[in-house]
Amino acid sequence: MASLFVNLITISLFISISITEALGQSDDCGSESGGCINKSKALPLKIIAIASIFVTSMIGAFASGIILATGFMHVLPDSFDMLSSNCLNDNPWHKFLFTGFVAMLSAILTLMVDSIATSIYHQSKAGVTPDADSNGGDQEMAVEHFHGHSHAHPPKDELGESQLLRYRVIAMVLELGIIVHSVVIGLALGAANNACTIKPLVAALCFHQMFEGMGLGGCILQAEYKFMKKLVMVFFFSTTTPFGIAIGMALSKTYKENSPSSLIMVGLLNASSAGLLIYMALVDLLAADFMGPKLQGSIKLQIKSYVAVLLGAGGMSLMAKWA
Repeated sequence: MASLFVNLITISLFISISITEALGQSDDCGSESGGCINKSKALPLKIIAIASIFVTSMIGAFASGIILATGFMHVLPDSFDMLSSNCLNDNPWHKFLFTGFVAMLSAILTLMVDSIATSIYHQSKAGVTPDADSNGGDQEMAVEHFHGHSHAHPPKDELGESQLLRYRVIAMVLELGIIVHSVVIGLALGAANNACTIKPLVAALCFHQMFEGMGLGGCILQAEYKFMKKLVMVFFFSTTTPFGIAIGMALSKTYKENSPSSLIMVGLLNASSAGLLIYMALVDLLAADFMGPKLQGSIKLQIKSYVAVLLGAGGMSLMAKWA
């Protein structure tokens, strides 16, 4: 009896669908029209969309892991070693954790720049001036718009433009932090005179720069810059370490890696760069991606993205053994 009931429902559904399709051929009401409606051509585009979204999510997660490991495993430990060196005076360098303090200030400063730039952009889009009355309706609407508390959502193209601008800010700030670190490690290599140290260091730095380039490259792809802008950013990243090596070679007679002034300058630069990279990796990259609608809509995609994060962070952490 149950099977008969199921069969009757199946037959009824089949008949209903057939009648609906037959009526749809003679009635265009509520149906899409135009020469672009083609299921056979739309199918490969949908497959491409699935693949491209999956690949870009993996690239972004992998790049985020690389950037995070760069801050935690490369830049921050170097700063701790330099600012706690025995070559520095006990007071104040051994009395206070300058590395952690400067990295924290750098992260807060990055947050300020990120927040203020985003706020100014949204205010300009909403037509609200910073001097508007805080109790007025315009300001209240603007705050609702900024924080997503309003029921009236902004248009999709505006959201896309805002997200694209954010990706571009992220790419520029990350490039700045990575360039500072690249110049520093190039300077150390150029000033070194120990041949037994230089040989393995060159190989390690090549892999180090390759991984950093993959991380930064993923962020640049998300920013969707024009070709020339991409070329300029790649050029600056590619030339900063060789530039640092050339400076180190030129100053090899006067630059002393373990001199107090060099340790303080490079240590503080590394601490500020570490705070910037860690903030950007955790807040603007990982948190934004994993809390976004794309990954929140799929547990499987989240798990695969976590694997990509661990692979990126693990690979870059392994490089810390040699560079």
